[in-house]
Amino acid sequence: MTVYNNIDRLINYGLQKKLISVWDIDYVRNSLFHLFSLDGEASRIEFDGNIPETPVEILEQLLMYAHESGMIDGDSVTERDLFDPKVMDILTPNPSEVIKNFYRTYEQKGAEAATKYFYQFSKDVHYIRTDRIAKNMHWYSPTEYGNLEITINLSKPEKDPKAIAASKKAQKSSYPECLLCKENVGYAGRLDHPARDNHRIIPMNLTEEQWYLQYSPYVYYEEHAIVLSREHRPMKISRAGFERLLEFTEQLPHYFVGSNADLPIVGGSILSHDHFQGGKHDFPMAKAPVEETFNLNQFEDVKVGIVKWPMSVLRLRGGDRNRLAELGEHILESWKQYSDESVDIYHSTNGNPHNTITPIARVRDGEFELDLVLRNNRTDEEHPLGIFHPHEEVHHIKKENIGLIEVMGLAVLPGRLVEEMQALAEYTLTGELNKAEKDERTAKHVPWAREVLQKHKNLSEATIHAVFKEEIGKSFSTVLEHAGVFKRDPKGAQAFRTFIEHL
Repeated sequence: MTVYNNIDRLINYGLQKKLISVWDIDYVRNSLFHLFSLDGEASRIEFDGNIPETPVEILEQLLMYAHESGMIDGDSVTERDLFDPKVMDILTPNPSEVIKNFYRTYEQKGAEAATKYFYQFSKDVHYIRTDRIAKNMHWYSPTEYGNLEITINLSKPEKDPKAIAASKKAQKSSYPECLLCKENVGYAGRLDHPARDNHRIIPMNLTEEQWYLQYSPYVYYEEHAIVLSREHRPMKISRAGFERLLEFTEQLPHYFVGSNADLPIVGGSILSHDHFQGGKHDFPMAKAPVEETFNLNQFEDVKVGIVKWPMSVLRLRGGDRNRLAELGEHILESWKQYSDESVDIYHSTNGNPHNTITPIARVRDGEFELDLVLRNNRTDEEHPLGIFHPHEEVHHIKKENIGLIEVMGLAVLPGRLVEEMQALAEYTLTGELNKAEKDERTAKHVPWAREVLQKHKNLSEATIHAVFKEEIGKSFSTVLEHAGVFKRDPKGAQAFRTFIEHL
C-alpha cells in the first residue's frame, strides 16, 4: 500500500470520526503531502467502511514511510513520538473549535456528555495513546479495606538511549516551563519534551481564576483528567484549593477531583505547577464506609467521620460547599501545627514543616463530600525515605511516593514486576528460591515469596500467578498502612480521636 493510499485512509478516518468535514479534504491532503515532502497525487476518497477504531495501524505505515525516506529514525521511539502528533495535528481541529464543541455539548446535553465528547476526541486524535494503555495489567485484590486496584504500567515507552544522548548535546530550553503548562497546546516537542501538536485543553473558571481541563495521555482510569492552573506556580494546599475542588465538582458532578499534597515525599511528581487530578472513576477509598462520626462545634451542619481506610482520612459531607471549605481550612491549619509524640507525629523539625493534607472532593447523593487525608513527611535514621512512607519490607513492590492515585486505592506499579514475578514463579515452583536469591531480578522478592509459601500450600502453575496478584494487593494494603499517620490499632485510633477533640 503506497503512502498516498495511507494518506487517503487517514483522511477517511478523520471524516468518519468527524475531526474534519468534506470541505477540508483537499486542504488536509495537501498539508499531509507537505509534511511528507510529496509532489502530490490526486485521488478520490472512497468510503469502504474499513476504517479502524484508532489511527494506530495507519500511523505505523506512515511512520515506516518517514523512516524509509530518511525523515526520522524509525528505530527511535522518541523520534516516532515526536513525528506522529504532527501527522494527527493536521486532522485535529483548532483549540477554539474544540472548546466551542465542549461547551455547546455541555449546554445542550449536560456535563457528562461534554466530558464524554472531549475524552473520545482526545482518543480519536491519538493524544491518549489507547494502543499502549491496553498493554497495562490491571486487577482487583481483596483486602480488609475492600478490593484494592492494582495496575502495572506497561504503556510508557522505555527511555531511548539515542534520544538521551542527543538531548544532552541539544541546547536547553525552558519553554514550556513544565509538562503541565497551558503553552504545551500545539507544542512541537523536542528530545527531552514530548510533542503536543494534537493536544487540546478546555478553559474552566474556578473561584474566579482561569484553570484548564485536559486528559492524561497515559490514563490510569476512565476519563483520567488533569486540571491545571493558568499560572505556573507551586502546589499549595489551602482553603482556596478546597473551594476550587468543590466548585469543580459542582460544574462536573459526575467527576471526583483531588490534589496531591504540597510537600516532598508525600506529594506528587510535579510540585512546581498547581494542578488537580480527576475523572469518572469510583476509587476504592470512595467506596469505603465511615466507621465513626463526630460533631464539631460551630460546624453542626457538616457531617464529619473517620473513613475505614489504611490511611488516616476524615470525610466531610454537607449541602453547602462553602461550609465544607471553611471546615477544611480549620482542620488543615490545626493539623499543620499539631504534634503527638506518642505516635511519632511532629509538625516540624528545625523549622521544616511536616504536616499537610491530600484532599479529594466529589458529589454523592446530592451532597458535597470532601475527604481530607492527613499526611506527614518526616524522616529518621530508621526510615530515611519517610516514617509515614512505604517501609523497606515492601520496597520490592512499591518504593515510590504515595501520591493521590495510590492514596485512593489504585497502585501504579512499575513494569519490571512482570518479568520479576514470572521468574520468581518459576523459582518457586521448582523449589529453587536459593537460586532466586542470586538472581538480581528476584533477590529482593525472596523474603516475600517465602511468606507467600507459608500461607499458600501446594502452589501450581495454574494457581501461582493468581496468588501472587492477590498477595501484591495485600502488600499494597500494607504500603498504605505505613503511610497512615494514625495506625489502625487501639493506640492509633485513640490518637486519632485525640486530634479530633483538639479540633
